[in-house]
Amino acid sequence: MVKIPVSGPTFRDLLSDPDLMSEVQRILTAGTGPEVKGRYYHWDKLRHLDPPAGFTTHEWWLALKSARTQLAKPIALLDRTGAPFTFSMTDTVLQAIHRIDRDASGKIEISEQVTSPETRDRYIISSLIQEAITSSQLEGAVTTIERAKDMIRTGRKPTDQSEQMILNNYMAMRRVRQFTHERLTPERILELQKIVTADTLDDPGAAGRLRRRGDDVVVSDFDGEILHRPPDAAELGDRLDRMCAFANGEDGDAFVHPVVRAVILHFWVGYDHPFVDGNGRTARALFYWSMLSQGYWLCEYISISTLLRSQSARYARSYLHTETDENDLTYFLLYQLGIIQRAIDAVHVHLDRKVEEARRVEALLRQAVVLNHRQIALLSHSLRHPNSRYSIRSHRNSHNVVYQTARTDLLDLAARGLLIRRKVGQTFYFYPKGDLAERLKRLEA
Repeated sequence: MVKIPVSGPTFRDLLSDPDLMSEVQRILTAGTGPEVKGRYYHWDKLRHLDPPAGFTTHEWWLALKSARTQLAKPIALLDRTGAPFTFSMTDTVLQAIHRIDRDASGKIEISEQVTSPETRDRYIISSLIQEAITSSQLEGAVTTIERAKDMIRTGRKPTDQSEQMILNNYMAMRRVRQFTHERLTPERILELQKIVTADTLDDPGAAGRLRRRGDDVVVSDFDGEILHRPPDAAELGDRLDRMCAFANGEDGDAFVHPVVRAVILHFWVGYDHPFVDGNGRTARALFYWSMLSQGYWLCEYISISTLLRSQSARYARSYLHTETDENDLTYFLLYQLGIIQRAIDAVHVHLDRKVEEARRVEALLRQAVVLNHRQIALLSHSLRHPNSRYSIRSHRNSHNVVYQTARTDLLDLAARGLLIRRKVGQTFYFYPKGDLAERLKRLEA
């Protein structure tokens, strides 16, 4: 359960506090930084901690706020009162974006088996599917990951709204990959929202348009308490233009680090809530667009929603901490940077494991028979998931090949006695032999 954090005194209120005025010079020259041992505490947490020697809690808060104010950099996003949002490049922020620069862009040491044109589509498609599922689950979609993956890979139609949300999100993520070299425009954002909400809205006309004055859109908890009330609908056209200018780096001369820009774009959509529905999914899709368009190619392989879903309360709290402390985006920025780093670490572990699996299967098959990389990938999957079934359509979708290529792959494996072919309705499915590992060893022999 997420509760609205307790707001602390503002910097201006602290400076005019009669109890602090005589101590201001001592407090502001004490050398206090914006963080406490690498932690960027909100007042809601800080008020329960023991202050440093010689400080009261309010004096400590004033020292921290002073250090943060000196670092604060305003952006074009304004709150409902017209006050700007700001962010601070603290040591922790700088360290995090350095790691992301190092690990998600440029030339990274990853096996050619993963990044070569022949095999990379399989890994990217798998990542897109994972992101589509968990991003939809964050917004309330209810289904199993296995069932959702089967729907996308086999191309079957969704059976309920949850599956429709997942399929929509998958299509939106694929669409994002197609325009990463283009400028972001309001029309492109509307297009993405239309994709993620297709056939899921009570009012189909709300897909692909901004919310209107009569649309009472708020963010609330399960008990109905309002956590966030977005800006007036009449402002959305102008806000969307400023959002796109920011996303494209056309918002002025001040430099904003590309990763910081992507994270702020994510927050911006969530704060403005420009649509009746699909705001969260659109925000996360635009985050990917921003990262990919600025050269962070490894983000094609990561799923931030998987981690956000496991910490949904902290995700919501990072928004609330920003809104309840003078629009300080550093809270959201630090949380999201941590998520990105963990997602990058996870994909490196995942890809290392995939490389090792591919090597084992290839070593097993190298002397036995000549198979292509798609067949090797399918057999590797079959060894780990012996109850799986494959169709020509699912094989096509997994490897981005034409129908005839996928059909030839599967029929060849069946002819070699590695798969069983069965007809279910009008579709042929292929199942791994129960003794697949032994058959592979015999083929090797």
